[in-house]
Amino acid sequence: MNLPQPGRAEGELLWQPTTRSVAQSQLFSFAQMVRRTHQVEAPDYEALWRWSTDDLAQFWSAVWRHFRVGGSSAPDVVLEASVMPGARWFPGQSVNYAEYALEHVAPGGEVIIAIDEDGRRSVTSGAELRRQVASFAAFLRSSGVGVGDRVAAYLPNIQEAVVALLGTAAVGAIWSSCSPDFGERAVLDRFQQIAPKVLVAVDGYRYAGRAYDRREVVGRLMAELPSVERVVLVSRLFQEEGDASHSTSWSQAIGFEADLEFERVGFNDPLWIVYSSGTTGLPKPIVHSQGGILLEHLKVLALHADLGQHSRFFWFTTTGWMMWNYLVGGLLVGASVLLYDGAPAWPDPGRLWRLIAEERLTHFGTSAGHIGASMKAGLRPRGELDLDSLRFIGSTGSPLSPQGFGWVYEAVKEDVWLSSLSGGTDLCTAFLVGCPWLPVRAGVIQCRALGARVEAFDHQGRAVTDQVGELVITEPMPSMPIFLWGDHDMERYRLSYFEQYPGIWRHGDWIKIRSDGGAVIYGRSDSTINRHGVRMGTAEIYRAVEDMEAVRDSLVVEVMRPDGTSYMPLFVVLGDGMELDDALTAEVKARVRQQVSPRHVPDLVLQVPAIPKTLSGKKLEIPIKRILQGEAPEATMSLEAIQNPESLGPFLALAGRLAGS
Repeated sequence: MNLPQPGRAEGELLWQPTTRSVAQSQLFSFAQMVRRTHQVEAPDYEALWRWSTDDLAQFWSAVWRHFRVGGSSAPDVVLEASVMPGARWFPGQSVNYAEYALEHVAPGGEVIIAIDEDGRRSVTSGAELRRQVASFAAFLRSSGVGVGDRVAAYLPNIQEAVVALLGTAAVGAIWSSCSPDFGERAVLDRFQQIAPKVLVAVDGYRYAGRAYDRREVVGRLMAELPSVERVVLVSRLFQEEGDASHSTSWSQAIGFEADLEFERVGFNDPLWIVYSSGTTGLPKPIVHSQGGILLEHLKVLALHADLGQHSRFFWFTTTGWMMWNYLVGGLLVGASVLLYDGAPAWPDPGRLWRLIAEERLTHFGTSAGHIGASMKAGLRPRGELDLDSLRFIGSTGSPLSPQGFGWVYEAVKEDVWLSSLSGGTDLCTAFLVGCPWLPVRAGVIQCRALGARVEAFDHQGRAVTDQVGELVITEPMPSMPIFLWGDHDMERYRLSYFEQYPGIWRHGDWIKIRSDGGAVIYGRSDSTINRHGVRMGTAEIYRAVEDMEAVRDSLVVEVMRPDGTSYMPLFVVLGDGMELDDALTAEVKARVRQQVSPRHVPDLVLQVPAIPKTLSGKKLEIPIKRILQGEAPEATMSLEAIQNPESLGPFLALAGRLAGS
């Protein structure tokens, strides 16, 4: 399962930190504090990680103390019981996410930089951000919004969304957002479950050069959400409108003269609600706590990404993906945050790379898919752009292939720190992360995060090294969901994460923990390909196929027949104007045979215009598998949860042919 990719082998050394950069890292400062305060000697990262997961209470106490969450000393009780689900962190302590964030932004400077795809740029200073948050919080209080009420947002990645989130958190209410590229049904499937009291919505947005009017959709959302008592309209395409009896304009909502006040709530009280993809059934409304997210994002952003007061931070995302929440977390560590509202490849594939140079970014985050697309477009940013400011590139969303790693060092910057991440919406963080002390190796995530006891379990439930196994987390983390909204008996929570291993979080990925501490993700464990007794994660096949210059995207499934046999179709999206012929089919199969295994050569290679994906960009492997096995499409997925429902056509046609054969 670990054969080399052309030109780059998994594990090939690509970059190493310098002695100076290690000593200047925030992780080094943290380790020094731990040594002084907790008498813990950690000569290397593995020792520090081992301590952080062996003694959870001491570790999270150290995080609390290091970042001065409640002053210089930590509470006596950190973790009531190390159980899952049901762990309660820092009982009796009160916090406010917005208060901490706004205490750590610089009063002047460019705290938020907002840019749209037409190049329009606006800047918000720390003082202005504090003023707007105070005003929006006062508006919410005047609207009767308080602790526990929900504020829902239908907004793009714009400055108003950040202000609304912080204002919501300031009054102790609960935030939830959807991107305006979500369809009406997808939004209602999410917001109807949580019954928001206030809706903040946009009149439209632009994407890839086109304008999308959302006023009618907003009107229908208002009609279908009877719990909403106030609507705030944000103008992006049309002249701002507002009616005191029905809606308020954004300028009115931030027009209040108010002092900045914060409602401190319990550490384990809700901060926001995010959602699972909802491809089958209603999306899970996942509730995270104020304190859990605060501590987790301080840890992962400062210690694992070395993000701080002099950083300029950007991650390409929308408000419908947890990476937006992660991006806003940059404010907690005093970083400047860049928001981009638009298409990543408009007007050309180099758009995001130019942003790095134009905005002097230090930290740039994107998806593995964007890196792959840039590579296939033949981009070489290092030869065309001034990237001297860039220290860190983050990649997530799917596993980054060894070829993708290699392209970054060959075509972007040879001395950049490339950090591939893996985590999820469920914990709203990454638990497989980068580390400023460790080398970067092709195709390998650098390490398991501090405080995250991630293991690979074999089929007998034993932790294994240098073998592919089920990704599990065997000890609680503060950012694990406190509950799923509406799941009063916690049954849906248990079934989602703890059914297979009681008391142990099963994440649903195949992983290999390497003996050097690195990790490799091999795709979703519930979409495993099992050919002739050999199990294979789909990511292995994607790496082999999508490294081909002709292939833009792919999807593979194993379809079970009634007689117990199976066959494996591979669907490919080719470059513009290309057609799948016998020679290319043979080349695809040869690549899988050579780089994966002869057992996993596809039985059939089919060209399709596009791969069906969720709204957050995940391939719809399981629903497509179930459709091809004869299940009705409506039983396998919600069309409103699909980014590109028109892409289903070829798969439905194939299912029809199979049913008739």
